[in-house]
Amino acid sequence: MLYANYLGGMALTEAARQAGIDAYHASVKRLLMTEHYLGDDFYPAIIGKETFDRVQAERVKRAAALGRLDRKSKRKPPKIPTQFSIGAIMEHYDNPATQAEYVYSLLNSEVV
Repeated sequence: MLYANYLGGMALTEAARQAGIDAYHASVKRLLMTEHYLGDDFYPAIIGKETFDRVQAERVKRAAALGRLDRKSKRKPPKIPTQFSIGAIMEHYDNPATQAEYVYSLLNSEVV
């Protein structure tokens, strides 16, 4: 029912709601992308390959229409600290864990 609703033009959450599934947008998307429903060594097939492929094509078509296909390519890679410095160690603790915690708190990372 979920696949039929989605192919009928409903939005993800509405297609799920009409099929009796209470889920968020991303969860419904994952349901539609789950290949286990095609059947494998463990799961019986509950959806046909043709329907599954039509839903995937529709999903990509809708994402393209909304400009959501290249979102990952626009993200900048995270900057990873490459240099570290440590301040002067002024405190000394008898407990090694406390001393380590103190010393780690003095670390400063710098992105170069």
